[in-house]
Amino acid sequence: MAAVDHFPELLLSLQRREHEMWRLTREWVEVNSFTENIAGVNRVGELLKDAFAFPSVELEVKKSDRVGNHLVWRTQAARQEGVSPIVLVGHHDTVFPPGHFEGWCEEGGRAFGPGALDMKGGLAIVRTVLSVLDEANLLADLPVLVISVADEEIGSPDSAPVLREVAKGAQCALVFESGRAGDLIVTRRRGTGLIRACATGRAAHAGNAHEEGRNAIWAVAKLIDAVQPLTDYGRGVTVNVGVVRGGTSKNTVPESASCEIDLRFNSTDDAKALVDAIHLAAQRAEQGVSGTRIRLEGGITRPPLEKTKEQAALFSEYAACQRAATLGDGEAPLVGGGSDANTVAAIGVPAIDGLGPRGAGFHTTTEYVELASFLPKAEALLRFLAGRLRFQWNVVGGREIQA
Repeated sequence: MAAVDHFPELLLSLQRREHEMWRLTREWVEVNSFTENIAGVNRVGELLKDAFAFPSVELEVKKSDRVGNHLVWRTQAARQEGVSPIVLVGHHDTVFPPGHFEGWCEEGGRAFGPGALDMKGGLAIVRTVLSVLDEANLLADLPVLVISVADEEIGSPDSAPVLREVAKGAQCALVFESGRAGDLIVTRRRGTGLIRACATGRAAHAGNAHEEGRNAIWAVAKLIDAVQPLTDYGRGVTVNVGVVRGGTSKNTVPESASCEIDLRFNSTDDAKALVDAIHLAAQRAEQGVSGTRIRLEGGITRPPLEKTKEQAALFSEYAACQRAATLGDGEAPLVGGGSDANTVAAIGVPAIDGLGPRGAGFHTTTEYVELASFLPKAEALLRFLAGRLRFQWNVVGGREIQA
């Protein structure tokens, strides 16, 4: 085993890197990585490759022909057969198209910029803590797997299978999405779904041959009227038809129409029941307008992040690390947006989220991160990983890190 630094020395090493975390975040933020800007996403990926180039860490690039490339790093210990890694999860795509919201601006202890909070700041925290452990010759012995995906902001359609593959059998997953006010840790997220309904009918002149037409918009309207009431706020189920398209002119019976249905739910059982109900509603809607057909595409995009006994234990462990780092240690209320924590939890890996630096305004042009929150957030991660390393070494008869 390599020599073990005392924890206070690790902490001093981390404190010296505070400005380095800010610099890295700025460097990554100043490159536009809108999900559809594949060249920009991959440019940030190249910068991440350079930043995470530690001697004991091996990089695997998961190339995609749909979005940017996904990046997976494994320490030497994580590459051993039968080892369960600690998975640190992030993403390097953002939501802003080129020219919409650009650059980096510091004012009043805040840094404004696209992805500063969501979530390039979180990636900087992960990288910096690993650099501290690497300098102390501890990283090789710690089974850590880091993954940064390129399509999280559109629901991770391409990267979800990769995430499930690399996280299978992991000890736990820590997701460094935007930190919440009060440093609250995210332990529950609603699941998400998207269903697109495509109706077909028969076109006809609305004046001369109205009776020959089969109105696809009418069929979609019947479907909308049936699915909107499936919303049940008491159970945390919401259905929202947010996009409707159809028709060519006012005097033509429309032969095609479509709508997009957004789904949110708190439990896996509710997700299944909701999808079944929408399929039944589609059958009844097409029966209600003779000669039309409705085809449904899509379904559940992210299962819910639900609380388990193992996840509760992980929350308590990490909350203690945050508390020791002078951060808040509370549990966030149920939140509506899904993340990659949902995907990992669905394969039985305990996962918590919202561990990045604090800020507000994600997905808006007022997005900012609190610069002073980087160091304590990084300290919390360092304490957690040091604790896991101490446990591992005690099990195999090694020496402790003294906190």
